[in-house]
Amino acid sequence: MSRAFPCLESHKSVRVRAPAPSMDYLELSWLDIPMNQQDKDCPTTYLCGVSQSLGLQVKAEPYSPTFQMDTGGYFSPGGLSDTSSSYGVSVGGQSQGIDSPTALLGFSDSGDKMLADSPPSLGEDPTMQCTLRSVPKRLCLVCGDTASGYHYGVASCEACKAFFKRTIQGNIEYSCPVVNDCEITKRRRKSCQACRFRKCLNVGMMKEGVRLDRVRGGRQKYRRPVEVDTADPCSYITSHHSVLGKKTMNKVVSHLILVEPGDIFATPDPSVLDNDLCTLTTLCELINRKLLMTIGWAKHVPGFSILSLADQMALLQSAWMEILVLGIVFRSLTLSEELAVAENFLLGREQCRNTGLLHLYTVLLQLVKKYKKTRLDKEEFVTLKAMALANSDSTNIENMEAVLSLQDHLHEALQDYERENHGEDNHRSGKLLMTLPLLRQTANEAVRTFCQIRLEGRIPMHKLFLEMLEAKM
Repeated sequence: MSRAFPCLESHKSVRVRAPAPSMDYLELSWLDIPMNQQDKDCPTTYLCGVSQSLGLQVKAEPYSPTFQMDTGGYFSPGGLSDTSSSYGVSVGGQSQGIDSPTALLGFSDSGDKMLADSPPSLGEDPTMQCTLRSVPKRLCLVCGDTASGYHYGVASCEACKAFFKRTIQGNIEYSCPVVNDCEITKRRRKSCQACRFRKCLNVGMMKEGVRLDRVRGGRQKYRRPVEVDTADPCSYITSHHSVLGKKTMNKVVSHLILVEPGDIFATPDPSVLDNDLCTLTTLCELINRKLLMTIGWAKHVPGFSILSLADQMALLQSAWMEILVLGIVFRSLTLSEELAVAENFLLGREQCRNTGLLHLYTVLLQLVKKYKKTRLDKEEFVTLKAMALANSDSTNIENMEAVLSLQDHLHEALQDYERENHGEDNHRSGKLLMTLPLLRQTANEAVRTFCQIRLEGRIPMHKLFLEMLEAKM
């Protein structure tokens, strides 16, 4: 069974231009974490040290897994471009490394209570324990040289780290002198900058991690496209409007458009020869990376960061799958019978049948068809995403009044947008809100599906993914 990667061919353009990062992500400087020799000798100590130094910053995780696990010999995690430092099935409430969502949100002691109240660990099943083996040398996913650490979300060497940073900061445009398909190795990485930069993006380097103000000569002044005052979410619901194209938006919607993360590319592991296992592995790897992006995105939702960290965690643990499902659905609106998990990773009916995902495929397709009928646009999509985050069914909310206030402001933003852009349909905002229960139902089905995949033990899963699944049980 073949897998569809239709957008891989789209990279054969003659010129490659480094897109300028969104200014709203400039504070996300956590993607560049150096590693000294002592860290390389003891990765576990290194990871713990990183988690303790995070403070209140969101931490994107490294791509190349540190540990090799006993999975029956058919899978090599080292081949994946991944955002998790290690695979794990036994996670439990004690996980406080950078794989833990508590560390990602900046929890320390305040997060222990929540984890203690969570359901029993998925890893308590003795049949699902993993055996850790020797620690292999971590290689740069771009050129194959020895990686010095995790830079911009990917295990990479100092040379490729510096090259990527220079390209983004300088907004440099490269052109390949040949056919845009040059081999990038340690010895040949300087031969073609265009193909090297393309490979940086393809393996998952995140341009949002490069700070534009960190250039030679000191910090440079810049202006953000949208001024954000997270201390007062009410300030977003104003009469202020900005015109993008023909659409009129209030500040909330325009801000959500600006902070919407870019898409990521699937990176199938070539060492997994079984097509169906490769599909499942790639799918779970994508979900883990999207989870990291979702946590970073949530902190930019107007009014979210003023909630207590415990309430932020509760909302994310409740709504993460709804957010991911809505993203898949929105990317699939232009397709007929396929689901776009990523821009270059499409799932069809037969593929889902062969991998045991047919029922999930069916319910997702029903949701796609429902949103197709409403002709959901991007502004409505990003607002519904934020509303799904705030519309939690969690019983662990400490300050429900603050969460309800966040819901009200997002609801007002949606109504304001619909009034200005779909005035002919007075009930459109209500119709969109009525899709949220079906979205939650579909997300719950997705959680059940991946819990079953975990129990079957066919593929390894990342700690972050497992811990978030555990929170939904």
